[in-house]
Amino acid sequence: MFLIVGLGNPGKEYENTRHNVGFMTVDALAGEYGFAPFKSKFDGVIAEGKIEGEKVYILKPHTYMNLSGNSVVKAANFYKILPENIIVIHDDMDLPVGKIKAKLGGGAGGHNGLKSIDATITPNYNRIRIGVGHAKEKGAEVINYVLSGFGKEDKNKLNEVIETVAKTIGILIKKGVAEYSNQLGMISRK
Repeated sequence: MFLIVGLGNPGKEYENTRHNVGFMTVDALAGEYGFAPFKSKFDGVIAEGKIEGEKVYILKPHTYMNLSGNSVVKAANFYKILPENIIVIHDDMDLPVGKIKAKLGGGAGGHNGLKSIDATITPNYNRIRIGVGHAKEKGAEVINYVLSGFGKEDKNKLNEVIETVAKTIGILIKKGVAEYSNQLGMISRK
């Protein structure tokens, strides 16, 4: 059993922002694999389905980014899902738009959603990092940047990345993050 968490902020004003690529990606996964409709639970919305024959829950925390861990820990505890079977999909400013990387564990890299999850369950969960590019400035400018939308070219690149995750997530579930990361590397070199 797996828990896939897409990070983002609830509400129309955040819908297509850089910080919400996790929500966008899990919505695509739910559609790709015919998941049941999302239901309100665990301070978020959750959907159930199967990927590669494995039972999977998809969670979108509605706690706002800084408290994402509160939702994740509730779902993980309820379904008794171990951290190594949790996959968190999130935006990453250290990667350019159109790039994607996966790893097990690591630091939060200044990402408040990851900090919250690290504090509630442990840092030892799978992460799919989706590049959103980097803000040129620091401080308040970073917040404005991650809460901004994508231009047409960047949106096209993002859509390709989301499609790649949707088509390949089964590799992570069946073969683990190392094999998945290798596959992503081969895809990005094409």
